[in-house]
Amino acid sequence: MRPKSQSIETPSFTWNNLFYEFTKDESAESYIINVALDEKSYKTLALRYKELFGTGDGSNGDEDVPYDIEGYLTAIDTDMIDSDYMNTRFEKFPKILRQEGDNAEALKQAVDELHKTFATLTQEEQKYANIFLHDIQRGDVVPEGDKTLRDYITEYMTKAKDDQLHRFAEVFGLDEQKLRALMALQITEGNINEFGRFDALKATVDKQKAKAYFEKIEGKSIIPPKIPVKIDKILREFILRGGFEIKKPN
Repeated sequence: MRPKSQSIETPSFTWNNLFYEFTKDESAESYIINVALDEKSYKTLALRYKELFGTGDGSNGDEDVPYDIEGYLTAIDTDMIDSDYMNTRFEKFPKILRQEGDNAEALKQAVDELHKTFATLTQEEQKYANIFLHDIQRGDVVPEGDKTLRDYITEYMTKAKDDQLHRFAEVFGLDEQKLRALMALQITEGNINEFGRFDALKATVDKQKAKAYFEKIEGKSIIPPKIPVKIDKILREFILRGGFEIKKPN
């Protein structure tokens, strides 16, 4: 005969409690389960997981992931990771820089502590956080008291995206305002050419500039019929990826 099953009282899970006690109905025996991660660690790992798809970090995600990944994990909201701890570490950094005398060891320790908190940022955010810290160390930027580190990261990323868009428009001689207007919309592969807006933008490209650019990048002459295809591909990719650094001719 199969033994009679025993029900177990299951407490509701919350991140505020990192250990749970389970008691069987017909026994005084109890079990304690410790949660291995806190919410911050969980969301940090979820962020790294999402980046395998090239989501949120500025990468294109073209490479195939070599194993199956559950889709729901990529939908976890990682934007709400607490940044207070990171900012308290950031506030120490400029204060140490302003100190007189030999503070190299204290500065190194402050930078190391700050870098450890960068795990809560996307790869792209980490890139601009480091650029910002280097600007402070060089004296190019003086932090303002009412701004957080994340405020500065957002400013740097916004400026970088703006520069990317301007350079792209300049290289291909296209209508920059139309490009900006299109990229400000919720564009997908399915709706990119709604109302003929993508075709209208593509029609503003200077084909001679585009031809010159592609030939410099590829290091060879390209026949005119191939230029529109190349324009369509790079313009479509630029819009769908939210911008990127285009290759610079040697």
